[in-house]
Amino acid sequence: MTNQAVVQALEERTRLQPQRVIRLRGTVGDKPFELLIFRGFSSSTTHPTAFDPDASVLPEGTCLDQAELLQGPLTPTGEVVLAGPMPPNDLLAQASW
Repeated sequence: MTNQAVVQALEERTRLQPQRVIRLRGTVGDKPFELLIFRGFSSSTTHPTAFDPDASVLPEGTCLDQAELLQGPLTPTGEVVLAGPMPPNDLLAQASW
């Protein structure tokens, strides 16, 4: 499954589970990359994200290495990690969140 397909599938899962946030981490070239997915929407915390919802949120050459499932919404005082870090496909394969 391509990185873009994984992101789209995880976006759909978060639409169905609005109390969950997914954090994907990886690299773009030699630079760190981080993407948060919440309630069906993705936003990069390390790279610009286009306003166009049909445009990919993944820059060319993105390699996703790990995923974490977090309790949402995120708060500045701390975060609750429910699962991970793990490969992104493993998070997608989990039956229950």
